[in-house]
Amino acid sequence: MDSEAAPQLEEIKQEGVGGGTKKKKKSKKSSFFPRFGCFRIEHDVSGGGFDIEVVDESGQRPTPTHLIIMVNGLVGSAQNWKFAAKQLLKRFPEDAVVHCSERNSSMLTFDGVDVMGDRLAEEVISVIKRHPSVQKISFVGHSLGGLIARYAIARLYGRDISLELSVGNGHCESHVSDQECHDRKYEGKIAGLEPINFITSATPHLGSRGHKQVPMFCGFYSLEKAVSRVAGVFGKTGKHLFLTDSDNGKPPLLLQMVRDSEDIKFLSALRSFKRRIAYANVRYDQLVGWSTSSLRRRKELPKRRHLSRHEKYPHIVNVETAKSSCVAEEVPAESKLSSESSKLDSEEEMIRSLTAMSWDRIDVSFSGSRQKYLAHSTIQVNTYCINSDGADVIQHMVDSFQI
Repeated sequence: MDSEAAPQLEEIKQEGVGGGTKKKKKSKKSSFFPRFGCFRIEHDVSGGGFDIEVVDESGQRPTPTHLIIMVNGLVGSAQNWKFAAKQLLKRFPEDAVVHCSERNSSMLTFDGVDVMGDRLAEEVISVIKRHPSVQKISFVGHSLGGLIARYAIARLYGRDISLELSVGNGHCESHVSDQECHDRKYEGKIAGLEPINFITSATPHLGSRGHKQVPMFCGFYSLEKAVSRVAGVFGKTGKHLFLTDSDNGKPPLLLQMVRDSEDIKFLSALRSFKRRIAYANVRYDQLVGWSTSSLRRRKELPKRRHLSRHEKYPHIVNVETAKSSCVAEEVPAESKLSSESSKLDSEEEMIRSLTAMSWDRIDVSFSGSRQKYLAHSTIQVNTYCINSDGADVIQHMVDSFQI
């Protein structure tokens, strides 16, 4: 067997939320680990990332029911989510299996959101094949990874994978047509699984064109315009982010991704999740602005003087929890959006569509931290030794995660 593909076992360690790494003292009873002691890391032989599970001392693993897919950002890799993946498994050792995606890593992240979304969708199918016990699915995406995940879930929405899995469970009454049976069975599901959490962290949901969405441009319109003209140097992905990819009369991809079409249901897929959460950096993120990552108009951003640090999570300064409603959320029709597009700029159209469904918004600030200028990677704890201050943000995600 290829050594790279062989499972690896690692000892569980207890990382401190705000500081260094501490080994957890052994005890007979543990609220998180009743009888588990190791992480099992199994690499995909096809290069599709790795799965992390918890196993006991004999190597036996539980039967997980919840699949968590973690997606890296631009020029990233599966390793970027390793810290957060372990925190999730410490909390849910019996229920979860975490897959850190690798199909879109390094230079492959310049191939375009659509190409990467298709690759991720196929990767998810292969993971489900390895874990036939899973019944639920969640996605966690950092930066560009959030957009890739949005595209992938649309590809997987309502998809019948029973033939791919060689499983034909369930049946319909004889008077119901095959198509109606299919629609009932897979309606509102992602790859046949129940969608639970859709979480993004510093994701440019509204793209990177204009409106001070890229802080490093300092709000200079001339600089933003100049960069958008040469967005192609970042490959197809750059054109998608700067909305300069209008081809064959079609709108830019990010605008297509706020609509449901006959072929692909972007909004319905996103709306199918029980919870949608957007973590956003208030300051010091030089790549993704506060507005685009928190899905707000600039005038809707909270006043900074009203922000206050959370007692338990010191770098979280504002939490807006989605209000529950018994009324079904309206998904704007494609025709309605198209007729209004001439009156709206692209950002406004995206905001209107994406906020037609509820979102939890978590605002993060690393002001006062020595790692503040690394905010874009610190919010993810990309590399623990230089991004450890973001551990409390990851802990907040874990504590609020719905299993």
